Amino acid sequence: MPTFELNLSDDVYAEFQQLADEEFVSEEQAAEDLIASGIEAYNVTVVDDDPRDEMLDGAENNMFDTAEDPGSIEDDRL
Repeated sequence: MPTFELNLSDDVYAEFQQLADEEFVSEEQAAEDLIASGIEAYNVTVVDDDPRDEMLDGAENNMFDTAEDPGSIEDDRL
């Protein structure tokens, strides 16, 4: 198993020790579980399923695709 060294502030280390004593069998298990949980939380993919976004994008694209040059109407009359 790989090992690494980590420098923590005194406050964070005190919180870690208290949590490890209360919730885990050992500091090693606490460190592994907490780091794994942090990595899992960090890798969350945000899914934006708001259908209004797609509708607005489509409306904007259609607006520009179908817009005619206002000057062309006047040019036809001349």
